[in-house]
Amino acid sequence: MAEICPFPGIRYNQEKVGDLASVICPPYDVISPEEQRAYYEKSDYNVIRLEHALKLPEDTQSDNKHSRANATFNQWIKEGILQDDPVASFYVHEHSFAYRNIRKRRLGLIACIRLEPWENKVVFPHENTVPGIKSDRLELMRACNANFSPLLGLYEDPGQRVTKLLISQTKRRPLLDLTQAGDTHKVWMSSEPEFVQRVSHFLAPKPIYIADGHHRYETALAYRDERQQSSSSAIGEESFNFVMMTLVAFSDPGLMVLPLHRLMRGIPSETLTGLRKQLETFFEIESVPLAETGLPELRGASSRVLGLESGSLVGLRLRQSVSLKEIMPRDHSEIYRKLDVSILQHLIIEKLIAPGESSNLAYTPDSEQARKQVESGEYQLAFLLNPLPVTTIKAIADAHDRMPGKSTYFYPKLPTGLVINCLEGEL
Repeated sequence: MAEICPFPGIRYNQEKVGDLASVICPPYDVISPEEQRAYYEKSDYNVIRLEHALKLPEDTQSDNKHSRANATFNQWIKEGILQDDPVASFYVHEHSFAYRNIRKRRLGLIACIRLEPWENKVVFPHENTVPGIKSDRLELMRACNANFSPLLGLYEDPGQRVTKLLISQTKRRPLLDLTQAGDTHKVWMSSEPEFVQRVSHFLAPKPIYIADGHHRYETALAYRDERQQSSSSAIGEESFNFVMMTLVAFSDPGLMVLPLHRLMRGIPSETLTGLRKQLETFFEIESVPLAETGLPELRGASSRVLGLESGSLVGLRLRQSVSLKEIMPRDHSEIYRKLDVSILQHLIIEKLIAPGESSNLAYTPDSEQARKQVESGEYQLAFLLNPLPVTTIKAIADAHDRMPGKSTYFYPKLPTGLVINCLEGEL
């Protein structure tokens, strides 16, 4: 059973910071160094200073970006830049955005979810994680004792019982209403007992599927374990037993999943020279000059993976004679072995191009950006993937399997800074 709880959020004091659009930012993992500096310049109170503070050359073990984030966080609270909401509440977040000139809306519930280890089968992952990222996030949690950015979780909502409850809250004037880079964010806060009880009741029997934030969830588990070991209390209602999450229904029309395309460089010339012949063992290959077609028009179901090399697009269609069961890892489910991203990872990248190498691999959800980076010579190859339906993501999680890391990109990313969750005290 999932435990979904309201919490007393910490929010920006608009009277002191002015335009709220100047103080929010994306989560840390999609912010480039150039964007990081730009968010610093946007406002002295931009949440980048907490979520993803700048490293300095003179940093030490005791004086570093995480200790500065902690000092800034406490200073902002002291000065009233950030203020506690008086009562535990649910927050309804409406995110309106455009994708390829089509306007969409995604409706989410910001709440605290009791942390459960994966083996309890209450919260389900669908992707692998990287240890280095988790250690950085754990240092930040230790320093600040807070969640600055919500995870994105998915749930099933037959009959739209939860969705209807959330929509009922949007009939009122929003607590927050801001626009940033064409995206509009509206937030409503509700502590009404009936609303809270009905939402919690409807969601309790539902598994929660992590869409975005696997690293942060595993970090929160590690942080909770540390806090439990040092805590004399055993009641289990301490805030560190929970993590802030935005919950969105699988059926939400604004739920979008983009693929993460792979970019590669550092490939030896002899490997590149013999690559096509090796690929022909497993794939039927069709090359099309880039000048003849645009990327979106060529991509389709007939090609499992598209290779992008300077001047041409290469469609790779698995040969009927190839048995995935024989060549793909056996410790994975059947559905995993059939995924385009799994075939690309294990059969092409690991087996044919760069066994054991990951330092020369980059990711982007933008196929046009991938094309430009190959044509400029910054990368030698790109591999383009088709998007995965959310039903496949759920099927992987239900099979207790995990896709290769960086398989999905839920678009757009949830903003950081709308609501902050303090991990001190009790819920």
